[in-house]
Amino acid sequence: MAQQIADRRDVDFVLYEQLALEEITKHKRYKGMNRKMFDMVITEARNFAIKEILPVNEEGDKIGLKFENNQVTVPECFHRPYKLFCEGEWIAMTEDPEIGGQGLPHLVKQAAAEYLVGADFSFGAFGFATHGAAKMIEIFGTEKQKELYLSRMYSGQWGGTMVLTEAEAGSDVGALTTSAKKNADGTYSISGNKIFITCGEHNLTENIIHPVLARIEGAPAGTKGISLFIVPKIWVNDDGSMGKPNDVVCTAIEEKLGLHASPTCQLTFGGKGGCRGVLLGEENKGMRVMFHMMNEARLGVGALGMFNASCAYLYAVNYARERIQGRDLADMMNKDAKSVSIIRHPDVRRMLLSMKAYSEGMRSFVYYVSSLFDKMECAETDAEKTAIDDFIGLLTPIIKSYCTDRGFESTVQAMQVYGGYGYTRDYPVERLLRDSKINSIYEGTNGIQAMDLLGRKMGMKKGAVFMEFLGEVQKTAAKAKGIKGLEGLGEELETAVNRLGGVAMHMGKTAMSLDFQVAFSHAMPFLDVMGDVIMAWMLLWRATIAAPKRDELIGAGDRLEVINKNKNVAFYEGQVRSAEYFIQAVLPVTLGKMTSIEAGSRAMVEIPEAAFGG
Repeated sequence: MAQQIADRRDVDFVLYEQLALEEITKHKRYKGMNRKMFDMVITEARNFAIKEILPVNEEGDKIGLKFENNQVTVPECFHRPYKLFCEGEWIAMTEDPEIGGQGLPHLVKQAAAEYLVGADFSFGAFGFATHGAAKMIEIFGTEKQKELYLSRMYSGQWGGTMVLTEAEAGSDVGALTTSAKKNADGTYSISGNKIFITCGEHNLTENIIHPVLARIEGAPAGTKGISLFIVPKIWVNDDGSMGKPNDVVCTAIEEKLGLHASPTCQLTFGGKGGCRGVLLGEENKGMRVMFHMMNEARLGVGALGMFNASCAYLYAVNYARERIQGRDLADMMNKDAKSVSIIRHPDVRRMLLSMKAYSEGMRSFVYYVSSLFDKMECAETDAEKTAIDDFIGLLTPIIKSYCTDRGFESTVQAMQVYGGYGYTRDYPVERLLRDSKINSIYEGTNGIQAMDLLGRKMGMKKGAVFMEFLGEVQKTAAKAKGIKGLEGLGEELETAVNRLGGVAMHMGKTAMSLDFQVAFSHAMPFLDVMGDVIMAWMLLWRATIAAPKRDELIGAGDRLEVINKNKNVAFYEGQVRSAEYFIQAVLPVTLGKMTSIEAGSRAMVEIPEAAFGG
């Protein structure tokens, strides 16, 4: 079962061989920590996920949620693992122990989350949402707010949400109509309706803390006039005791394609005129606070896309080894030949290698960005912290968009490997496919991420951040060119990254011209080609580590014989083959997409609305 969440050998490879996690223990912030401690945490997360979370995935999906009298009841099977989840202190892994955290590096948290969240996001969402809400209070809240909320949210005793979306406004948050009126006691009366609120109502925790975006009466229009408020489901008194229920009512839950055990709620605030909240941060600065949580959520959802890809691949490769069907292609004319496992068939191998390459490349990408958070924590100067933060900012829309799209595509390929069985509920890939589609819509649709990349992130520091990114990729290409057997792959990546730089300049100029609509109509393809180059970078980076170790272990022995007998050698061989496949089979297509982008088809912007038909 463990293999159907994440490959521990690959997780360890990224942590210790690619990203050198142990180096962080030299920093005073992580003094006293070591690999043994990190391994124990990840192993415990893995064991807990396998024994407690993974088993409720199927049951929770089948049972679903019960909505009655404005209350949501989650599947009963969730209660035991949630209690253990809280006792294990999994919500606040990276936070300071003084406020209820474990003080672990972000990289360790990411590896643990791959098991805890990857086992079942319907379950994992409760902790995922709570952490983001608590983090905002930790960073922007008053000392009193921290005292009242932090420990009980980071412990999981109380839940948390993110309350932005309204039916009419949708992704245009600035058009929201939820209002706030200041009261004599310093609280605010909140009135409005919100939709699509993950974990907005449930019976897992005794209270739910809602960070709610609203406009104070008389505030400016648009995002400049939005404030953020802490609105508890049950009021919290100044002494920390629970008061009366607040006027927060769940009016409906959504019937969704997937995530059947995760409550997506419609909430009414102040329907009876009695909803109160307290300001979080400054008036009219709510979006600045909320974006902190949204960026965390976007990185988390991108990671979830990678988790889905990993699960899909492992399910598919295990099935392909077990499923016997058809003669070997090399033995096709022999009527007496026995049927073989489908992993022997070339097209199945193509799909499996594609899934393998994407899941490994995305794991390296997601973990790499987590390591940047650790570097930012250890940075000595504000300038260094800002530079790292800018680099994370550039990569955030790509992680969110690219990884969620490729993650879903991996579940589609996994279903294809299973054939007709994959389309049935007899096997888990059907559920995995349904659950993973939402990721490209969550936290700002992927089209919005592409617009953010082109409109904001590419121009940061006058393009210097993007140039730094190109430089990092070029370093890996140069290293590969000096390693026997990888020279050609290094040259191909070098060609692609240099070409990407030219396409980026073209897009930047077009976006600043009268043809800006043409540029933005190609924003999504541009994000995808940048994501492809990042995948090639990550996979070749892996290969530069794996190839020398593989060759040293093989030595003078028979290559194929050693690979078949030695799991470590086979693993390293797999890293080289993943890079080889992606750079030789996928990257040429990426170059073609770059040509398409530069051609700048105007069809998307010039087609008359009537010509769409329908």
